[in-house]
Amino acid sequence: MRPEAPRLRGAVAALAALLSGGCAGLAGQHAPAPPPVVSPQSTSTTVLASYLQLLQKLATGPAAEQAEIVASAQHDFDLAPTPSHQLKLALILGTPGHPATDLPKAQGLLRELMANPEMLLPAERSLAFLELSQIDDHLTLEAENRRLHDEARAKLAAIANIERSLNERKSGTTGH
Repeated sequence: MRPEAPRLRGAVAALAALLSGGCAGLAGQHAPAPPPVVSPQSTSTTVLASYLQLLQKLATGPAAEQAEIVASAQHDFDLAPTPSHQLKLALILGTPGHPATDLPKAQGLLRELMANPEMLLPAERSLAFLELSQIDDHLTLEAENRRLHDEARAKLAAIANIERSLNERKSGTTGH
């Protein structure tokens, strides 16, 4: 089992809970509009369900299926960089555990989407925000871990130099 699997399953479970609870609380603060033929909540829930299924396949599917999902999302985005294709690609690139994971690219795509609130359905916007938050946290922790490892290596090198210096002094004084 991959080390990211429990964390990814937790994110997928949170999304499933969001789906089962409905998306009524996710709607924006817009003025009421005439009722559409298809309600935004049901459309939003359906879209969210399709993203959830995609992420579950990406998290648990075989490597060949993962590669196919990534290639398909990139192809769709290259042909038509619509907000939904951009979000789909960002979600895929932001999912750890497959070779095409690219957190900085996913972060950039999500920030671009979040800059214009009208580009996404309410549930898509919430999903994008959740994913962006997780990516930001992951990249921040990764940078902090690198910094701490660099500090630890520097301290170990300093200790090794001190030990070497003490050993040289000790050898120099005992040889006289």
